[in-house]
Amino acid sequence: MDTTALDDPTSPCSIEQALGLVGDRWSMLVLRDTFRGLRRFDEIRRDLGIPRAVLSDRLRRLVDAGILARRRYQDHPPRDEYRLTEMGRELSPILVALMHWGDRWLQEGEPPTVLVHSACGEPLELGFHCSSCHVDFGPLEISSRHRQEAS
Repeated sequence: MDTTALDDPTSPCSIEQALGLVGDRWSMLVLRDTFRGLRRFDEIRRDLGIPRAVLSDRLRRLVDAGILARRRYQDHPPRDEYRLTEMGRELSPILVALMHWGDRWLQEGEPPTVLVHSACGEPLELGFHCSSCHVDFGPLEISSRHRQEAS
């Protein structure tokens, strides 16, 4: 891995790079659908009402980036499904945070969907936890430093 960007504060930040991969509306909605268990092209297309060419492009880009993996489920005619990779699964907190933000600031009344912990059925809460101090904290208690300062 090229570490030049880590040492150069003028190089594109990780947020900018991530948005280059998943920062458009259709990519985020395709990811939402794959987290919901939709894996096949026609399922995703039907759910989103997305044009075929646009969906093909987004799936190709997400596969090329390593966020989704294409798996053949039928040979004649050839049919593939799309599954989240480890890299893709790690986008879950981002989608959940975006959903919670939208629920709070953009919805009137109750949110249309509530995410719950499968084991107990209770609604999810997002937060930050320090693995060193073992405390939970809020977004105003986060600071940053350039990689070279961390050494």
